[in-house]
Amino acid sequence: MPVRIALMGSTGSIGTQTLDVVSRYPGEFSVDLLAGGNNAALLAQQARKFLPKTVIISNTKLYGKLKDDLAGTGINVLAGDDEMVNSVSASDASVVVAAIVGYSGLRSTIAAIKSGKKVALANKETLVVAGSIIKGLVSDYHTRIIPVDSEHSAIFQCLAGEVEGSVEHITLTASGGPFLKLPAEKLRDVKPGDALRHPNWSMGDKVTIDSASMMNKGLEIIEAKWLFNLTPDQIKVIIHPQSIIHSLVHFRDGSVKAQLGIPDMRLPILYALSHPGRLASDLPRLDFQKYPEFTFIEPDMKKFRNLALAIEALKAGGNMPCALNASNEVAVAAFLSGKTGFTVMPDVVEYTLENIQYLSAPDLESLEHSDARAREIAENYIKHISGKR
Repeated sequence: MPVRIALMGSTGSIGTQTLDVVSRYPGEFSVDLLAGGNNAALLAQQARKFLPKTVIISNTKLYGKLKDDLAGTGINVLAGDDEMVNSVSASDASVVVAAIVGYSGLRSTIAAIKSGKKVALANKETLVVAGSIIKGLVSDYHTRIIPVDSEHSAIFQCLAGEVEGSVEHITLTASGGPFLKLPAEKLRDVKPGDALRHPNWSMGDKVTIDSASMMNKGLEIIEAKWLFNLTPDQIKVIIHPQSIIHSLVHFRDGSVKAQLGIPDMRLPILYALSHPGRLASDLPRLDFQKYPEFTFIEPDMKKFRNLALAIEALKAGGNMPCALNASNEVAVAAFLSGKTGFTVMPDVVEYTLENIQYLSAPDLESLEHSDARAREIAENYIKHISGKR
């Protein structure tokens, strides 16, 4: 029987690449549920191809269009975030691919865990915002999370078969993004179009901007803490511009394991879907002759301040990672819309972290309030500095 999949965020970058993987293995995987945000046309196209039982669009204003587009297919069409959560719980899927970008993916991921489904996690914000709560739920409901992020998939694969307590530290690799060689003083002139031109990876706009500012790596540090039960001091970052070594695990005996592969998100997606096995694939192979040299560079924390801010938020704990994520989402949206500059984004995050009330042990309701409050602080700060221009 094929593995039945619920794909949350099917119209985004990870979602479309997941469906590309699924289409290559018709006997191995089938789609039970598709959920998207605002792209009703693409969602309808996906539904007609993969014929899930249920399709959900979070934007309720697009329900009528989606319903009309899928008339006669027999597919159950729903709309709204509540329906998304309810449908994940009720789905016959055994694997939920959590690919909704940002904080908005948290509720459906929790619903998947509470219904005992395995989660292929591409939504790093789930663990950034509520890592302690998520880890507790995974234990309580006897399920597991398989990471989809290339770096965390690499660590996960390197740890297979290893004894608990054998890790000295891990190293997450970063490409350095499009501005690795750009002088820091020129970052203030960067435009959204410049930041969206990633040298190696094909990703959605939000993640691509985060990569350019290195906030993406900061969020990944926090995610790694919860995925692998590490302290902040056990998580290192190195810039590896070739993006071939996806991450490394350093063991207490001095040995190091690394996972390598071409920079193609379909590889970690396939691994997460087929785990604990491995399926043969026709995806491009790594040719070492095309990469005669691997380089490694220490990240510049002054140039890429978001990375330093993320580490500070992780060490502070409590609701600080939640505030970090929320303020960054606001800052990225403002940058993409031309409301603020590239170098202002870390200013927005830093101001928010300095002005939000600290909570040492927040529950889910407190985190929801922290998320809303952080967004309010960030938005007000952007309005304030925009008025000074």
